[in-house]
Amino acid sequence: MGPMASGSAFVRFWLTDKPRDTFLSSIAKEDLPSFRLACHDFGVRAAPLLFENTTITFRASSFTKPARMAALDRIGHTIKTLHFSMPHTSETFLPPLLDPVTGEEVNFIYEPYVPSINDSASRLSNPTYGSWEMTDLLVKQYSPLFHAAANIPSFIRAFSALTNLQRLQISCPGQEAGQRYRRSIVDYGLISIRIAVERSNLQYLDTLSLASIHPGAVLYLNPMMGFGARPNSLKRWKRITNLTICMDSIPFTPYPPTDHLKLLHSYLQVFASSLTDLVFRWKGVKGLSPLSLDKEVCLQDKSPAMACPRRCHLALQPLKFERLTTMEVENIVVDASQVSSFITAHRRSISEFNFEDTHLRSGTWDQALAPLTRISGSDKWKEKAEEVMDVPLLLSPAGIEGSKVNEVLLDYFNCKPRVFRPSIGAWQRVGAKSRELFWGTPEHMKTFLRTSILSWR
Repeated sequence: MGPMASGSAFVRFWLTDKPRDTFLSSIAKEDLPSFRLACHDFGVRAAPLLFENTTITFRASSFTKPARMAALDRIGHTIKTLHFSMPHTSETFLPPLLDPVTGEEVNFIYEPYVPSINDSASRLSNPTYGSWEMTDLLVKQYSPLFHAAANIPSFIRAFSALTNLQRLQISCPGQEAGQRYRRSIVDYGLISIRIAVERSNLQYLDTLSLASIHPGAVLYLNPMMGFGARPNSLKRWKRITNLTICMDSIPFTPYPPTDHLKLLHSYLQVFASSLTDLVFRWKGVKGLSPLSLDKEVCLQDKSPAMACPRRCHLALQPLKFERLTTMEVENIVVDASQVSSFITAHRRSISEFNFEDTHLRSGTWDQALAPLTRISGSDKWKEKAEEVMDVPLLLSPAGIEGSKVNEVLLDYFNCKPRVFRPSIGAWQRVGAKSRELFWGTPEHMKTFLRTSILSWR
């Protein structure tokens, strides 16, 4: 076949959508950047695969460098999943503002500044931080990272380029427990993200994931009580149907701090009318169930010594998700009565719920899941109950006498109590990778069976 014939054959192949897309999907992602450099059309066709999942680790020049913003304008429409990471580090710590003359601490009351669209010179004619004196003080004492995080117009421009964004993941790990009541640069970045999402045309955004966030983050992401919130801010967030939260744990104690728990309850209330899928995990030690905070005694305390005595008498409203179909909570402490109340309240919509690593503070699982009997009219759901116990993992007993292995197993099970956990729907999921890690490779399994106490041949 001559060069002209082979070239025309390739052109026909390349202009046929399905074969071309199949070919592009088979290219390793690390090879796609080099592939895009071959020609302009290669770059255009490969961009959706290369930038569909994009990660941004925020720095001072992330949204202000002209070259980066120009590149984002070109590829922004191909991004469907954005992972925004802004970890807590020594650079995000904000020291107190000091008066340069007296040395006294200066109070800074932050009010988000968003210049008018019709007035391009408003940012130059109006002070960014309330007054020219405060603006000058912040420019001199705070790092460029702070000013980049508080630069709301740059966030709006960046998110406006993501016209096909469907999933937004925000991650800000690394906050120390002693810094939970101090505002950092990360918090100003969260305010800018929230306002940018509200003021950008992200009509396909329906999934929000807050991965490894600190408890105070929900204050700055709350469209009802956050900084710079507007009357129509809530409308944008009510389009979110899938919400995943992994939050640094608030340790469960007889008198835990209630302010962050109230902020969490208020944040979940924002999505009460729209969520269909909800996943919540405490990172660290077990914490209270975020779905039943209205029933916690510590949040019903009417002591006047609380931080807000005017609001301490107001009880939290129960969370009622009108469209919730799938729910999963992990690493929590809860009462059986709280689980029962939640199932009863959502019996008309929920089809699957999952309690992972959950400790019942009072009651039993039979009591917690009693509404299932009333809803279904029978006890057939109990037929799917599973007996769960910790099993020691023996990767290879080769070379060990069977009597010794048997002795270890008997000692272990005699001293380890078994736990009964009802299983509803897809409670226990074991993927192929997990099975491989447990059983090992096929050859390893053959060795195990030949040398085990079961005497397989």
